[in-house]
Order: sequence, then structure tokens, then C-alpha cells
Amino acid sequence: MAVRIRLTRMGRKKHPFYRIVVADSQAPRDGKFLDIVGTYDPMQDPAAVRFDSEKLDDWIKKGAKPTETVQSLIKKYVPEVVTTA
Repeated sequence: MAVRIRLTRMGRKKHPFYRIVVADSQAPRDGKFLDIVGTYDPMQDPAAVRFDSEKLDDWIKKGAKPTETVQSLIKKYVPEVVTTA
């Protein structure tokens, strides 16, 4: 089972809000997930991003790989977390 850290869409039409979740790579985008590690609200100015850095670091150490979008959010907002081995 490959585990990914990715976005899952919430909110209403034309007003997206995303949870940053840890999920099996085969699960649907808005389907089952293992853990919530943060949120991302692109509708605010500037965009509001929150991470639980302890959970995020723990999942990365366990081998979860972030998607490109989540990788860029981590680099921008949580630079102390190392995402590549």
C-alpha cells in the first residue's frame, strides 16, 4: 500500500477549501483517508495554510510521499520539515 499526502476538496461550488490528508494512493480523491495533517484555504488573501507539523513529520518518516502541490505548500509554509530522503 503506497501512502500519499494529498489534498481532498471540501467547501461549496466555486469556493473550495482543502484538507491535507494522508491516504492510500488507490483511494478516490474525496474517499477514505488515514489522517488529517492540515488545511488549505486558497480563497483567503493571503491563502491560509495550517499544518500539524508533528503528524506531518511522523507520516513522512513512515514513508508517506507528498503530491507536487502538497510538496510546494510544505516548502513554502513549513520549511523545517524534510520531505525527501
